[in-house]
Amino acid sequence: MAELVTDLTEREIARAAETVLGRPVTVTGETDIARDLAVDSLALMNIVMELEDRFDLSIPLDRLAVVETVGDLAALVNELRMKA
Repeated sequence: MAELVTDLTEREIARAAETVLGRPVTVTGETDIARDLAVDSLALMNIVMELEDRFDLSIPLDRLAVVETVGDLAALVNELRMKA
């Protein structure tokens, strides 16, 4: 079940990235956000704001410091959703 939730979260991350970047993206859990998606810190913040709106949660900035891959971000979103 957790794998399904992560897959759905990864799809939402891809949609948020597409909205912010204005281009189609393909992601997996191993996709490196900065390198593979060519996302800078400003674009990442915009993606995070999209995700906060979509999932109705707040993602603490200090927790983003350790996020490198889409899988990391999906895990963080899922963790915060469980606590909400």
